Formats: sequence, C-alpha cells, structure tokens
Amino acid sequence: MAETHYLALYRKYRPQTFEDVCGRDAIVRTLKNQITSGRIGHSYLFCGTRGTGKTTIAKIFAKAVNCEHPVDGSPCGECASCKAISEDANLNVVEMDAASNNGVDDVRNIIDQVAYSPTQGKYRVFIIDEVHMLSGAAFNALLKTLEEPPAYAIFILATTEPNKLPLTILSRCQRYDFGRLSVQTIEDRLKVICEREQLSCEEKALRYIASAADGSMRDGLSILDQCNAFNYGQGTLTYDKVLEILGAVDTRVFSELYEDIAGGKAAKALGILDEILSQGRELVQCVTDFLQYLRNVMLLRASEDVAQSLDVSSDNLELMLRDARRSDMNQILHYINVFSELIDQIRYSSNRRVLTEAAIIRLCEPTMETPEGVQEEISTLQERVRVLEQELAALPQGGIAPPAGTVAAAPAAAAPTQSTPKAAPKAVYPMAMTDDIKKIAASWDAVIAKIPAKLNYLKTVLFDGHPSVTQDGKTLLVVLVDLAGRGFFSADRGQENRDYFEHFLEEQTGVHVPVEYKFLDNTGDVSDNYGDIREALKQIEASGTVQMPIEQE
Repeated sequence: MAETHYLALYRKYRPQTFEDVCGRDAIVRTLKNQITSGRIGHSYLFCGTRGTGKTTIAKIFAKAVNCEHPVDGSPCGECASCKAISEDANLNVVEMDAASNNGVDDVRNIIDQVAYSPTQGKYRVFIIDEVHMLSGAAFNALLKTLEEPPAYAIFILATTEPNKLPLTILSRCQRYDFGRLSVQTIEDRLKVICEREQLSCEEKALRYIASAADGSMRDGLSILDQCNAFNYGQGTLTYDKVLEILGAVDTRVFSELYEDIAGGKAAKALGILDEILSQGRELVQCVTDFLQYLRNVMLLRASEDVAQSLDVSSDNLELMLRDARRSDMNQILHYINVFSELIDQIRYSSNRRVLTEAAIIRLCEPTMETPEGVQEEISTLQERVRVLEQELAALPQGGIAPPAGTVAAAPAAAAPTQSTPKAAPKAVYPMAMTDDIKKIAASWDAVIAKIPAKLNYLKTVLFDGHPSVTQDGKTLLVVLVDLAGRGFFSADRGQENRDYFEHFLEEQTGVHVPVEYKFLDNTGDVSDNYGDIREALKQIEASGTVQMPIEQE
C-alpha cells in the first residue's frame, strides 16, 4: 500500500486560477485584461513582503498565457499545458531562485534558454525569485536580454526588496506592488479552509491567527497548521490554545501592564511580567505584541477616527480607547521608543528578562532615566515635568517650597478635628436632569480626551474624578477625588482653570451649563455621596427613576 504524505495547508490550498487569489483584485484584473486583449508585456516586477502571492500569481500567469482554452484571461486548469505547469513538468516555464543561484553563470544559463522557442504553447516564461540577490555582474548580464527579449519570452522578477535593484532593471519592467493582506482577508480564507478540512475553530482564534500572520497568507496557513497539530484530537481550537502555542499574551494583560507603567506602579508591572513568563510565553513575542498595542494607542490618541481602520475586536478597542484618552502623546511616543530599542537589545541577548525588567522600571521611574541623544533627552524631561506637575498639584493649600539652601521646619502634628466619616443615606427620587447635562454626561470621556497636551495636568485630574449633578438637576457638579483637584480648581487659586474648563465644555458640546466643583479626600467626605451621572442615566433608561446618594452637608 502506497504511503500517504501529509501536504502542508499552504501548499494544498495554493491558488491555481486567478479566481482563487484573495486580496489582489487590481493586479489580477490588470493581468487578465492584458491576456484577453493580447497586450502582454515582456518583463514584470512583482514586489512585496513574504507570502503575499508573488510567485503564486507568476505561475498562474504562466499557465494563462499558454492555456489552450483560457476563460476570461484565466487558465482552464484542464488542458495538457495547465496540468504540466501545475506539476512543474512544462519546459516552457523556468524558475530560478536567485538567493542560491546569483552568479553570472546562472544568469547566462537563463539567457541560453531564451534562445530556444517554445516547443508547445505560445510563450516561455522565466520566473526569477528573490531577484535582488543577484550580483552586479549578473544584473549586467541580464540587462540586454531583458531590454530586447524574443517575442515569445516573458520575464517575471519577484523580490521582497525592490530598492536593491538597479534602476536600469526597474525601468524595463512593469511593476506590481503586493502589499500586506488585511486581517479580514486572511481570516476569511482561513474560515474557508477550516470548513474544507472540517476543523472546528473559534472565530476569535482565527482572528488572532490572521493578525499574527502580519499580512502574509502563507504565514497564516502555517500558523493554522501548527495550531491544528497542537490541538489534534482535542475538539475545538480555542483562542486560549492559540495564545498558548504561539507564546502570545491576551490584550487585556497588555492594557493592565500599560496602566501600571503609566501610573508608576513598578511592582505591579513587574508582577504582570512575571506572570506572563511563568505561563511559558515567549519574551520577544510578548514585547513585540506590546509594541503593537502601544502603536494602536498612539493612533487612537492622535485621532479616534482611525478606530474603524484598526484590525482589533470591539472589546480590545474599548481598552485601547480608554488608555489613549488617559495618556499624553509624548508619553506614548516615549514608551514606543523604549520598547523599540528593547526588542533590538533582547533579540540576541542572554539576559532578556533583566533588560525587560530594567526598561519597565525606567518607565515607571522617569527620574532614574539617563537620556541618550537629543530626542531621548526631550522625552525624558517631558516625562519628569509630568511627574512634577502631579506632585505640585498634590501639595496642600498654602504649601510653599522653601528657598534653595534652607531647611523647612517640620509642622506640628495636628489633632484630628473630625470623626470617622459615615456613608450618606441613599434614597430613590426621580432624576430630573436637564437635557444639556445629559448631553455632557454622554460625551464626558471624549470631551476630556480633547483637552490639549499642554494642559495634561487638568486632563489627569478630571479623568480621575466624575461628573455629578446638584439636587435641582440644573447644575453640573464636577466631583474630584484627587487632592490635586483642590489645587487646580479651588475657588481661590483655580478660577482661571474653572473659567477655561467651562468655556471648553461649551465649545465641545455646544451647550452651556453652570458648573460647580466638589473636592473629596479622606478628611470627612465620602465619594459615595455624589453619584456619577453616567451610571444614573443607565438606571433612568431602565426604570425611569434612579437610586442616587443625596448630598450631605
């Protein structure tokens, strides 16, 4: 009995006709029109990253120009010529891998074959893969033939690095750029293959595989093959299993890590890293994925309009939007610079974990950083200013730093003046808020996110607080739970910030409402006394009334 060999998915499902090709509509249409009209060029250059269809389309094109019964410019796949080319048995199609055959003699062998006309069919097609690997002398040898080939000869040059080709070669070819395939295109193809192979896979798992493929269909199929082998005989391929085999990390973990780094919580951030590594995740892959997360946060911080173009799930998008709204652009760019350098450092290092932990601690403690270069120094100074602003905002009223060279006297301990706070009683009453206040509440986070970067200290304070309302439902009550709020918005020292925010609120929402401020700390006020409008509105939608804490004087 003949032994059956397993065929990898990317080979088994390699497109054989133009109709099977995914995500290359413009290129396919152009080539089919050339074949149909008889206006076929003599030299083509296919450029693009790995696994994007360059060689596949080159072979389909070779079949199509020699097909005995073409259908709308596409090969029939049934004639003797098509079958011979599919089995690599047709002398009319010559393939050469320039990565291993890059000398003058190799090119001269091709040139010698050009002299012979096709024994069957109309054209001889010469496919040179990784053509950028040819030597300078080899390019010179190819140049004359490429400029004036016989009418029956077609050259298709494929490369991942067109910038390395001489201009004399580029100018003689029709160039087609094969960009990275979208996540959706790869995911749709994976679904079709899973159905044909009778593989049970979670949609979220396929989505992640498509994302991990990085625009390469071949990589996507190889990853699916790998995951299927891991999951053989265990039922449905789940998202968690895909993460396990690829050594990847869930986006929620990246959001927690980002929040801890931005908050300067080094211990928690290092704890997350330890948990990731204890689960067997691959460190370089982890840092690479986190850098991708930072990239998405950066784009959302620049403009939330790009949300629709990001290839992420709705749940992950919410996490990224939250982090983007709470962050300053300079802060995000600084993180990206640090982790970009970290990837280069750890890729071939034996101290990967140590370098990663050091980078996290540096980001959590900006004052410890040693700048390298002008741009790095600017980023570091901006981060230090941000920390100083937060520390200054937290100073009590009247607190003034002593002049340089003097010693401040320690204040005497003050006796407690208030008893332990008690939670306010809660009552049910109709929330008769004005429509203007409801409108502000509905867009609160988006409005705060638009505060300019130079006023990032105000943005931080407002994000940590929440919008509430007075009992008459006519005045917006901004409840600030951070001590910094007292310094920035107090009646005696923060009037300029009050005026600015009231005007900014009206400018962004188109409505004007009176605004009051309430400062909560640990001296007697309880934050439960002042409910968040956003939560109240959810209750109103459900029942028409809301359980709200009543302000206690």
